[in-house]
Amino acid sequence: MSVLLHIADTHFGTEQPWVVEALIALAVQQRPHLVVLSGDITQRARPAQFRAAKAFVDRLGAPVLAVPGNHDIALFDLWARLNHPYARYATVFGADLEPVHSAPDLLVIGVNTTRAWRHKNGEVSAAQIDRVARLLAAASPQQLRMVVAHHPAAASQAEDRASLLRNHPAALRAWSAAGADLVLGGHIHLPYALAPHGLARRLWVLQAGTAVSWRTRPDVPNSVNILRWGQAAGAGGKRAQRGPETGGCCLIEQWDFARPDRVFVRKAVTAIQPERA
Repeated sequence: MSVLLHIADTHFGTEQPWVVEALIALAVQQRPHLVVLSGDITQRARPAQFRAAKAFVDRLGAPVLAVPGNHDIALFDLWARLNHPYARYATVFGADLEPVHSAPDLLVIGVNTTRAWRHKNGEVSAAQIDRVARLLAAASPQQLRMVVAHHPAAASQAEDRASLLRNHPAALRAWSAAGADLVLGGHIHLPYALAPHGLARRLWVLQAGTAVSWRTRPDVPNSVNILRWGQAAGAGGKRAQRGPETGGCCLIEQWDFARPDRVFVRKAVTAIQPERA
């Protein structure tokens, strides 16, 4: 079984130390094989905020695949924004803005949806769509295939449609046809999983809430996602019926921060069945 911890919108510079400690404790307890950071890691892309992010990821005890968010580009330093927008990000997470993690049962493909000339909204180009589709098409049936971006590719609420990734319809069509199982994102601080209609094969858009920042939405606590692929134990202790070798079950768990106890607790579990030929 593989375990993946999906974190978004940490917004270091606005983090709550007790929530940070609770998330580190969750990572130590769950021992993920991979941590995915889907952008807005810092609040204003300041060096001290990236240093805090580095200290945080160093304590998670697992490899980290990260993509930048719009907050990870300096907003007020216009010279840096236009000439070296990702220089500060690269000091912590490396110069590769679209990393790939490939293991026998996991394929995770990063996509940089930020643009230096955009303050907030993101986009994906035709070249990026094609690159991801080629990688997906080469995946094995045993691999759970995920695309990671910052901006959402589908919305669960009408108010969030303005924040959708530009060119997302073309991206979802191409990635679905190429074999994607999940598209992970953040940006809007709202956790959900949904399967968009009208695609060649079913895929799920999985959003994470804001992980540790006080910048939460009303009545939406800090939250993260944990994915279990393979012979995983379910919410009631039952085991998934089939493993990844047969195109089996993936469990998506939403973990919310419980303020009175200062711990992350499992709030909901969604079982999905990735389609295989």
